[in-house]
Amino acid sequence: MRVLRAIALLLPLAAAACQPPPAEPSTMAAAPQVTPDYVIGPGDSLSVFVFRSPELSMEVPVRPDGRISLPLVEDIEAAGRTPVQLSRQIEERLKQYVREPSVTVIVRGFVGPASRQVRIVGEAAQPRAIAFREGMTVLDALIEAGGLTRYAAGNSARLIRRESTSQETIPLRLNDLLRTGDLSQDLALRPGDTLVIPQGWF
Repeated sequence: MRVLRAIALLLPLAAAACQPPPAEPSTMAAAPQVTPDYVIGPGDSLSVFVFRSPELSMEVPVRPDGRISLPLVEDIEAAGRTPVQLSRQIEERLKQYVREPSVTVIVRGFVGPASRQVRIVGEAAQPRAIAFREGMTVLDALIEAGGLTRYAAGNSARLIRRESTSQETIPLRLNDLLRTGDLSQDLALRPGDTLVIPQGWF
């Protein structure tokens, strides 16, 4: 009887030992992912990490003029360069102050250069310029802009597409897209497109 009782007590402990340990919660939020050839633009947010020099490492915004400022490195051009190119430029500027500097630039928040943006203007809940992504559609842009305001004339919207020597205006019926799911209005976007949402008249 004592042996059976001991076995009965040990079984729950053995079962608990076989359970996998609970997963540890992540303590760091995932950073936005950009491709290695991503071109930095005004409005982007960058993390600049200088190896073994924490006093020189910091997060900086790219100013409207396309430049950033760092300790010991003032007004360096960031826009138009990839993160790797910018890292090498910062290293060159730091060489007169730091022995063999090693710099890493990470894009934390990105908009991209103007030629790679999609703009949403007018009666969007949050008019903005957003970074173009491959496969982006009108619906994707509307989601990022928070949808339409109550005053929007969604079915009178238009997409302005600038070609190298001309401009095309494409009418859009955004109310039909959002309210009835008319996917014929969910056009594929291109870099440089502008989505214009007018105000309705009451």
